[in-house]
Amino acid sequence: MAESFSVERRFFDDKNYPRGFSRHGDYTIKEAQVLEQYGQAFKALDLGEREAKTAEEKDFVAMCKGKRQPETFFEKTWNKYRSLTGKTKRVYTLSGVVADSLEDMSSAD
Repeated sequence: MAESFSVERRFFDDKNYPRGFSRHGDYTIKEAQVLEQYGQAFKALDLGEREAKTAEEKDFVAMCKGKRQPETFFEKTWNKYRSLTGKTKRVYTLSGVVADSLEDMSSAD
């Protein structure tokens, strides 16, 4: 576990949680701690900016791609974050472009 999801800095989402994850009320204390501690790794793996190195990270990426249901606490926490922030919504346009979030819609035009 020590090398899985290793990061050098904490994760914050000032856009959706300007007062922090724990103060917003969407997450348990443990979920908020996990997001802060490992969120940078979760986000990089989810976006494909980081290569999965361990079996745990590879399973996490498969969950992010929808190939499997979230099973671990980390996967369930990240999946909850994505659903609450709208990061998992699929939007299909007439041009056939798939956007992962409403923010991506502007770049699809």
